[in-house]
Amino acid sequence: MDGPITQAEALGATPLAGGDRAHFFAASRFGGIDCLRATFLKHAYATHTHDTYAIGSITAGCEVWNARGRRLYATPGEIVFNHPLDAHDGAPMEGGYSYRMTYPGLDVLREVAGAVGGRPVAGTPTFPEPVVRDPEGARLFIAAHAALEDDGDGLGGEELLLRAFGRMLVLHGRITAAPLGAEPGPVGRVRALIEARFAEDLRLDELAAVAGLSSHHLIRAFRRETGLTPHAYVVDTRVRRAQAWLRAGIGPAETAAAVGFADQAHLTRAFKARLGVPPGAYQRAVA
Repeated sequence: MDGPITQAEALGATPLAGGDRAHFFAASRFGGIDCLRATFLKHAYATHTHDTYAIGSITAGCEVWNARGRRLYATPGEIVFNHPLDAHDGAPMEGGYSYRMTYPGLDVLREVAGAVGGRPVAGTPTFPEPVVRDPEGARLFIAAHAALEDDGDGLGGEELLLRAFGRMLVLHGRITAAPLGAEPGPVGRVRALIEARFAEDLRLDELAAVAGLSSHHLIRAFRRETGLTPHAYVVDTRVRRAQAWLRAGIGPAETAAAVGFADQAHLTRAFKARLGVPPGAYQRAVA
């Protein structure tokens, strides 16, 4: 399916709590980047990461989340930035919140940065502050997101989102030489091993040996540097890899087995806790 799923489809496989709504869709432009429109009164995300950036804006209410070692809040008129592999969660304040999110890859933001600067960009676009006050930028982003969801004027939506991303990079971003998530050292070595062997039943003593640390020290160091324990990072990596399998049209049951989950139900619980929708609804939106 090329277009967005219906709200009924998104909620049908695993309904959210009363009043919670989540609509995942793939923009027909930008290589089909993932987009989410949601209202959450009760749903709280488990701590997780994305292979992509997560950029969006609150349209009503207030979201609270933890990222980059800080407790953060976002309300209408603000823009939220999560880098690839930034560990973060998310929960509603009293009264809930509504928001719109996009998940552009590094290639997309490099392309936009190159267009804005007038020359190709080989570095990594970053946003020093995870939430910024920018009412005009938020309005522009929300208009772009709504146009892409409607898909009635693809060119218009595409232009609006390019303008929104360009504004964000100029006003709130910078270009760094270091790739994100590629830190050296003991934790970096363990992280690389998990990324390569995520589907295996890894042992803590093996990870500790790779790090050159005791098991207890590794858990503390890994959480401090990534925001996740080694086990949580394994589960998170499996969910991120499952997204690629689902996008390729592989069914949830086969995907669950391929990425290391015990069964489809285990995949569904982990997936929904991190993305807000179950695997079947995600696949109908993006495959």
